Amino acid sequence: MIFKSSTKKHWFAKVVFLICFVLTSVLYAQKEPQYTQYMYNIGSFNPAYVGSVESTEISGLYRAQWIDIPGAPRTIRFGANVPFANEKTGLGFNIVNDQLGPVNQTYFDISYSYQVNLNYNTFLSFGLDAGGASLNVDFTKGSFENPGEPILGQGDNLSRFYPTIGAGLFIYSDQWYIGTSIPNFLTEGIYNDDVATIIEDRMQFNFIGGYVFNLNDNLKFKPAFLVNAIEGNPINVNLSANFLIAEKFTAGVSYRLDNAFSGLAGFQVAPSTFVGYSYDYNTNLLGEFNNGSHELIVKFTLGKGLGGKTDKAKRKEMDAKPKQIDSPRFF
Repeated sequence: MIFKSSTKKHWFAKVVFLICFVLTSVLYAQKEPQYTQYMYNIGSFNPAYVGSVESTEISGLYRAQWIDIPGAPRTIRFGANVPFANEKTGLGFNIVNDQLGPVNQTYFDISYSYQVNLNYNTFLSFGLDAGGASLNVDFTKGSFENPGEPILGQGDNLSRFYPTIGAGLFIYSDQWYIGTSIPNFLTEGIYNDDVATIIEDRMQFNFIGGYVFNLNDNLKFKPAFLVNAIEGNPINVNLSANFLIAEKFTAGVSYRLDNAFSGLAGFQVAPSTFVGYSYDYNTNLLGEFNNGSHELIVKFTLGKGLGGKTDKAKRKEMDAKPKQIDSPRFF
């Protein structure tokens, strides 16, 4: 089935969108859409991360991809990471709405993590998440190559719901982290034949890591990576490098292999509020037909977890020198 955009745009934009819709419909059948600021958004795709934070975090993200291409992806995410004061467990919540042409998907999940001390300042966290996703296709948003297909006889809309269960591991200390996750194990036998003609779910594997270099008292440098591997698709590799200046400003670049270069900037507008922005420029053929992608993230820090300040935070205060600044962790 091939969907044609009904938006009256220049002909080449329609052609590009048709190609993109066919090639990326499988990619967007995954648990987590594509993010450029993944380094500030780890809890959305790895449930083991949610208990690693020292303070409760609430964040919102908006991504507008491939500006000027009709029906291009638009993503809205809301999430929360809540650590418990026992320094072992945490809860998380995510809800994501992802739109691509006539397809609208909404994901939600609740995460739980449990962590153990490997040594004084190194922790291993295990995480599970469970939730679901709703899929809605609006056939009125365009015309089709084969109007006689059986699926079109079901009406103007097609709606389905399917469950999701995922898991992850996250190992970290004060200066580095590495983790892996599978957003959804339930990929076989979920869709019936009708839904499979539109979108196909496949198991996804995520790998993430980063290291924070303290260059001086006012400058930190963090290289990081995110690798997404989906069965039957090319591996998606994201590399980034960010600087934290005076505990207030972040600036950096990111590269998605064979896809896009990105510029990132952020500002700690208040001790409890971070605002980040990124702009992507496509390095593939799509770069000729769109004005890039924009992504905005806002993160709020609310406190020291459920039950008061954690033992880990107390130890850091005891070990801290007077000249050091009590600032958020750089991941």
